[in-house]
Amino acid sequence: HHELTSLFECPVCFDYVLPPILQCQAGHLVCNQCRQKLSLCPTCRGSLSPSIRNLAMEKVASAVLFPCKYATTGCSLTLHHTEKPDHEDICEYRPYSCPCPGTSCKWQGSLEAVMSHLMHAHKSITTLQGEDIVFLATDINLPGAVDWVMMQSCFGHHFMLVLEKQEKYEGHQQFFAIVLLIGTRKQAENFAYRLELNGNRRRLTWEATPRSIHDGVAAATLNSDCLVFDTAIAHLFADNGNLGINVTISTCCP
Repeated sequence: HHELTSLFECPVCFDYVLPPILQCQAGHLVCNQCRQKLSLCPTCRGSLSPSIRNLAMEKVASAVLFPCKYATTGCSLTLHHTEKPDHEDICEYRPYSCPCPGTSCKWQGSLEAVMSHLMHAHKSITTLQGEDIVFLATDINLPGAVDWVMMQSCFGHHFMLVLEKQEKYEGHQQFFAIVLLIGTRKQAENFAYRLELNGNRRRLTWEATPRSIHDGVAAATLNSDCLVFDTAIAHLFADNGNLGINVTISTCCP
């Protein structure tokens, strides 16, 4: 199989040339991503247009299993070319992105490097020790979309607490609160978290398994798989525009 897959190596990026497979007039292949940036064939300097489809190689590609592109960092899966992109999007061995909500930070790196990145690049994030803490979100009445982020350290792990305020539609705002583990999905399954709003003889509680930072905040808020409440509820529990959320992390019995 290795000899076969090596026939599909793109001469520019060394990733695989997968269907639809296009060739230059001399028959050389280049992957579709690289092809869009090139005017000449990287192998023979011949013209890349008109596009010529190589149906025979496409048939071969459909009969071959390709390694995941994170094979070098430990993934041992081989996949049909149609399954490769979806798997690589969620592969446990892909680099971790910065877990901070919002899209301003484009950092990527190994799981081991996440904490030092947060401590150097996001110094404003406070860390509290202990399995039972209060996450205080100040000025929840600020207009527009706002994020509050904090770290909690317990059981030898770091957890990221996120409260996100989103404008859902025409002035209607919703709050999403969630706990993420700075760790893998498998490690996250060993923990449970509880978020609780308390005040004025009312209590609102949410309990769940933390998500890995590999999945990120967006996946949870999109499915409302977190503590969700609107502005009216926030005001029932807030004190002078500040909202305290009790956060309790516990370990699950294996």
